[in-house]
Amino acid sequence: MEFETKCLHAGYQPENGEPRVLPIVQSTTYAYDSTEEIGKLFDLEAAGYFYTRLANPTTGAVEEKIAALEGGVGALCTSSGQAATFYAVLNILEAGDHMISSSYIYGGTYNLFAHTLRKMGIEVTFVDQDASKEELLKAAKPNTKAIFGETIANPAVKVLDQEKFASVAKELDIPFLIDNTFATPYFCRPFEFGADIVIHSTTKYLDGHAVQTGGVIVDGGKFNWNNGKFPQLSEPDETYHGIVYTEKFGQAAYITKARVQLMRDLGATPSPQNSFLLNLGMETLPVRMDRHFENAVTIAKYLTEQKAIKHVYYPGLESDENYNLAQKYVPNGLCGVISVEFAEGKEQAAKWLDALELVSLEVHVADIRTCALHPATSTHRQLTDEELQQAGISPGLVRLSCGIENVNDLLADLQQAFDKLEG
Repeated sequence: MEFETKCLHAGYQPENGEPRVLPIVQSTTYAYDSTEEIGKLFDLEAAGYFYTRLANPTTGAVEEKIAALEGGVGALCTSSGQAATFYAVLNILEAGDHMISSSYIYGGTYNLFAHTLRKMGIEVTFVDQDASKEELLKAAKPNTKAIFGETIANPAVKVLDQEKFASVAKELDIPFLIDNTFATPYFCRPFEFGADIVIHSTTKYLDGHAVQTGGVIVDGGKFNWNNGKFPQLSEPDETYHGIVYTEKFGQAAYITKARVQLMRDLGATPSPQNSFLLNLGMETLPVRMDRHFENAVTIAKYLTEQKAIKHVYYPGLESDENYNLAQKYVPNGLCGVISVEFAEGKEQAAKWLDALELVSLEVHVADIRTCALHPATSTHRQLTDEELQQAGISPGLVRLSCGIENVNDLLADLQQAFDKLEG
């Protein structure tokens, strides 16, 4: 099936007389005829459902769909994007390990890496993703176990050179993890460029309607976990009577461990209702993303003409420093997110934001409705001035997420807000 068809049909195919639309299995438990059957489920000897914290038919169908869209061997949905990122890392890193990450990442992810993981004994070194491969390799240590980046950085809107990061990972024999939230698998499939694990905040474009909070981890199934660096996967797990994930589950070792160990113990499970809503959003993903991109290009060009704007960050513009990278990794479209730098800084940016009428001022992004935000005082508020600078966030930076409204209405609202700056 082509991508658009997978969005509608992958993950759930009704049998004769069954519901055409993916049903909501709103049950925490499942009944069986014998203790032997349940025992096999707990020993990972049989496939099935026994408790929704680990697996649910509605969520399972959504996981199959996302894995199909990204081209992975399996997926695990979580209750938030933060949980997905946390699980993705914790699945292979433990106290005493080290990870390399781009500094151009979402503020919540930065805090998770810089502070929470540090308290758990995991060290993260942040690097400039535009640095050369040789410079990136200098950040590695003997205990480095992963490298992380975002396809399109939030909110810097910088495009990651995925093949460069993948080559660093290959040389170090470690996995390359990437957050593909902004591009979505419609515009970019990182496995094709060497990524090993893909992460999404499904709260954003995959849902698209701001009605559910969720995340997902997708396993590419190609990394060799038997290289001696990941005993969590290649040595016996005593909590399952000595199962070795790489031996029993092969290509799906990573994602299976994330489900049966981390989800079992930490339990950041999405509700079946939220999985249903996520699936509903994904059915229209291609149509929405085309419109998001079309509106963003028009608005980005308009913003470059405004004297109050010092700089527009959008790789869909030929003038953007990341335009060539965008043509390589996301040639058919980017996202609806634009960042702009106001010439007179924070106060001017705040005055413009407060003047918006149709565009919502809210803590969200990647929605069908256009919204705007001041990252330095919201999503990245916990970062120090130095950390903000490393993440490409200045006091005058505004993140504008273009929705799918008629672009003329959006332009009119932006214009009246600029007019008020003059008044």
